[in-house]
Amino acid sequence: MVRFSKGHGTENDFVLLPDPDGELDLTPARVAALCDRRRGLGADGVLRVVRWDALGDGPAPEPGVEWFMDYRNADGSIAEMCGNGVRVYARYLEHAGRLPGTELRLGTRGGVRTVRVAGDEISVDMGPAAVGEESTASVDGQAFAGVAVDVGNPHLACVTDVALEGLDLTIPPGHDPALFPHGVNVEFVSPLEGDKVTMRVHERGVGETRSCGTGTVAAVVAALRHAGRDTGTVTVQVPGGLLRVTADAGTTVLHGPAVLVAHGELTRSWWAQA
Repeated sequence: MVRFSKGHGTENDFVLLPDPDGELDLTPARVAALCDRRRGLGADGVLRVVRWDALGDGPAPEPGVEWFMDYRNADGSIAEMCGNGVRVYARYLEHAGRLPGTELRLGTRGGVRTVRVAGDEISVDMGPAAVGEESTASVDGQAFAGVAVDVGNPHLACVTDVALEGLDLTIPPGHDPALFPHGVNVEFVSPLEGDKVTMRVHERGVGETRSCGTGTVAAVVAALRHAGRDTGTVTVQVPGGLLRVTADAGTTVLHGPAVLVAHGELTRSWWAQA
């Protein structure tokens, strides 16, 4: 049987596949089928719960880090990092009795992340966010100034006064392919008001999502920079709820909920045909 769990972080949802020994043949076609909201379970991505030493292709395991978040976008492509996914992954390990205490070091393709579980809230040390070049994103022919932010995966965060609810994100925003040859996650974020911003995001390989953990970090870094600041704790309103990001001189920390919705088994025939 192929077991699964379903979870979400501020409505950024995932199918989790427990595969501690790395035995599943997880093809891009199967990932896309799982994430399809009509012919599969429906999700923004797939989290394979695998021990790092059983991962196979990927970065070499680090001593003392048992688990690796093998994250796939909804189109089957591999992604480096997912802030909401890390929290949901940690919640699953807690559910499965595999969480050592309240703190965990978790392997990802974007580097090792330290996760802390405190009741309903899970915090992830996302590491320092690297601010890159300025660039633009385009929606319906309108250009939005933004800045490249690397949070283990590429982002273009655009601070704008334009009403975010009016943006058409049903198609990928235009971007500079020379700067982002492998695609980019694009955030549209309101200017900092007090210690709060609002954000919408279009994720590469997925489309618009209700939330994006790494995108939230990128948005806060860009909003602080736009306000002439480098550090602070900012609450981010996304369509799926509220997240909080703390940025200081050395790192960024993402705080938010993670919820498990269901556990079950995929039928053998469906898995074989997917």
